[in-house]
Amino acid sequence: MSAITLSLAMGDYDRTRAIFDGRVRIEGVNPSCILLSPEEMFFRAFRQSAFDISELSLSSYCISIARSNPEYIAIPVFLSRAFRHTSVYVRKDRGIRDAALLRGRRVGIAEYQLTANVWLRGILQDRYGVKPSEIIWVRGGMNEPGRPEKINVELPQDLTVIPAPAGATLNEMLACGDIDAFIGPRSPKCFDEGDPNISRLFADTISEAEDYYRDTKIFPIMHVVGIRRSLAATHPWLPASLFKAFASAKKVAEDALLDTSANKVTLPFIEELVGRTRALMGSDAWTYGVESNHHVLETFLRYHHEQGLSPRRVQVDELFHPSSFETYSL
Repeated sequence: MSAITLSLAMGDYDRTRAIFDGRVRIEGVNPSCILLSPEEMFFRAFRQSAFDISELSLSSYCISIARSNPEYIAIPVFLSRAFRHTSVYVRKDRGIRDAALLRGRRVGIAEYQLTANVWLRGILQDRYGVKPSEIIWVRGGMNEPGRPEKINVELPQDLTVIPAPAGATLNEMLACGDIDAFIGPRSPKCFDEGDPNISRLFADTISEAEDYYRDTKIFPIMHVVGIRRSLAATHPWLPASLFKAFASAKKVAEDALLDTSANKVTLPFIEELVGRTRALMGSDAWTYGVESNHHVLETFLRYHHEQGLSPRRVQVDELFHPSSFETYSL
């Protein structure tokens, strides 16, 4: 069988780099790799069906599944995962000392459907008793005015979601006090530039996330890998080949982190952070596959439906190609 050439859009991560540079081959595929930011990649995938294989927003993918004729079918490769306790920013002068005090506040979001925002709204409700309907959501561009939802959504009537004023950015609104807080996967520019009035809601984000993991055993999933359904139908071997390659590339990255001869990332205390993570989450913290992540996916799908993003409760077995649910053994 000769290799087929397919476009592959993904982020530039340690866990994808061995595919990009050719150290890990995808059996039967000659990949034309494109490294993009999540915002551009997801917009082009969902608006234009631009890629044969693409990293996808889990939330936007679930919206497509709940509707008819989704372009992509996913494999359980989770290229982005994150504890999003770092992603809540507040103005210090508004007295928001704990999560419950977000109730009744004006909170900026770039898109309501962003996976990070789904997780955070669910966590705010489950752990701190703050319902999405108790917050005034202000939607707009972070650093440039205006930002459309990548997939149009119809939200519950009990929600208050208002657009940012024409010409305004959420970063400017947070800096000048027009909104009380911001939630999103990227930090606002005013925080990065050291604005003394802006801080994270959770002062010790690592301890907060560790407590969350101890209680729930959830390491939130942000992104999946999607394949054109027509390609998966024509080449039924393709999903398994992709899963195998991405798992191998992740193993290359994990082995590099464990090599203590010289740091493979430009950050001190890597050994200590790896040890702290393994003590909490075990030796395989960043798992791929359905079985080990079933409870994580179930929780997300519950949040997604409760928040009105999917009109029906999507099931885990709808998300992934059938070959994802079984594998060979020796």
